[in-house]
Amino acid sequence: MAELIYQRQFRTPSSESYIIQRDGRSFGHLDLHFGATEVSGTLILLEEQPDEELLKLVDQIDEDLVVSSDTPREDLLLTVFKGQEIAFYTDDLQRGDGESVEES
Repeated sequence: MAELIYQRQFRTPSSESYIIQRDGRSFGHLDLHFGATEVSGTLILLEEQPDEELLKLVDQIDEDLVVSSDTPREDLLLTVFKGQEIAFYTDDLQRGDGESVEES
């Protein structure tokens, strides 16, 4: 599997959000929420992955971001979706100060 690059979007005391890149392009979006004994998350992939590759990806995320965190865990609960980015909005865009960013 090609090296993954995690671009953190935000961090709170109990959650983190990342854009995941592979081979120089966006590959997915990951939200992690750290509870008392479990870490739950949502992974949205921008392209289909064979089951074997998906399991490797989940293991890699676990190793890179979950196990290495300071939060002990008994289980990782990760829901995976395949999606397509439609647009990106900010408050500036809502006021008409810019244009939405759309990808095909």
